[in-house]
Amino acid sequence: MEFVDSTALSTALPRLSLAFGTDPIHLKLALTSYILALAVLTPASGWVADRFGPRRVFMFAMSVFLLGSVLCGFSQSLTQLVIFRTLQGLGGALMTPVGRIIVVSSAPRERLVAALSWFTMPALVGPLVGPPLAGLILGVADWPWIFFINVPVGILGMLAVARFVPPLHQPDPGPFDTRGFVLVAVAITTLIGAAETVGIGLMPLPLQLGLAAVAFSSLGAYVWHALRVERPVLNLRLLRIDTFRASLIGGTLTRMGLGASPFLLPLLFQVGLGWTPVEAGLVTIGGGVGALACKSVAPYIIRRFGFRQTLIFANLASAVLTALPAIFRNSTPIPLIVGVLMVSGFMRSMQFTAINTVAYADIPPDTVSGASTLSVVTMQMALGLGISFGGLMLHLARGAGEAPLTPDRFVLPFIAVGIMSSLAGPLYRRLSPNAGAHIGGRRVG
Repeated sequence: MEFVDSTALSTALPRLSLAFGTDPIHLKLALTSYILALAVLTPASGWVADRFGPRRVFMFAMSVFLLGSVLCGFSQSLTQLVIFRTLQGLGGALMTPVGRIIVVSSAPRERLVAALSWFTMPALVGPLVGPPLAGLILGVADWPWIFFINVPVGILGMLAVARFVPPLHQPDPGPFDTRGFVLVAVAITTLIGAAETVGIGLMPLPLQLGLAAVAFSSLGAYVWHALRVERPVLNLRLLRIDTFRASLIGGTLTRMGLGASPFLLPLLFQVGLGWTPVEAGLVTIGGGVGALACKSVAPYIIRRFGFRQTLIFANLASAVLTALPAIFRNSTPIPLIVGVLMVSGFMRSMQFTAINTVAYADIPPDTVSGASTLSVVTMQMALGLGISFGGLMLHLARGAGEAPLTPDRFVLPFIAVGIMSSLAGPLYRRLSPNAGAHIGGRRVG
């Protein structure tokens, strides 16, 4: 539900720009406001899940998400949409990390690769279903139905959770780290706010610099705080573990490219190439098909080559494929476009399956909640910064005077996000050849 919603909204951005009478680039606020809410509240998700129980928290999160969905459908302006997307994000902030806590806490370590491979399936089905669903909805109805479709799905999901998710007994989380949470919330809000407005004239330069200063000051203050308290809201001590550190930092760089692509591709197809939402949605199915195809072979590849080699190759391949849409024109054969997106989806899925699994290879069982929380926070920040980065590159390529978004304007953005994704490669090279061997099923030596 969550991933279908986000990818469907990306497909509908050109229609929303007409409905609200605003520039398509400014509509990235509807995407980043949701991600900002996720990133701000997610640090508390691990403590909340341990304190009140993962199943109960998961049900509450779905209820909040559904309420936000309905209100988004009734939005009359970009401002209202941003506010209600933020409410959606508050529910989503608890859904993803708490769901991961349930899976990691329940699965035996020797089956963690398979378990997390299945856990990432919704993130792959969403991009597969979202764009064509949005195209279909926009072809027969109006954009609010993109949000209303969540209601029956969410109700069925809540019934399934009540029926199948067992009550889990989590360790006592102790007192909540209020000071750390405030510092993290301020740092995330100001950092994404500064990134979202840089270079596009939404905020005066002195205010942008002020936001950046507050962001880095708050971040530095939190690092000092987190290393001196026993149970910080985000446990930075986990970064001492090599596999977790490589997954976290490398995944952040890679996800900045992942975050930019769903924003850039609909604009390229519908505005740059003049396609209809239905045409754009059907073509982007290729990425989802490739991602789904990877799920059946990912455990075998990781077992055969190990996490290190898999990550190095998948990162290089996905970075190149992320940049390839820069060459798409009206003369580009449709099968070639679909093929590029399909292989790109396959390699990204391979990379994220390895990243998400190796992160927990050496994590002690009593710190699973903290590791999941820190992973999801950095993931959401990376996606938000990726959208802002892609928007900034598109703004720079567009030049002064808000020139039309012709296909050549997308060359710089796609190449830039491809280069950004490739920066994770050196981090993966520093991993031990036998990193995560005991959970990947690979024989050491």
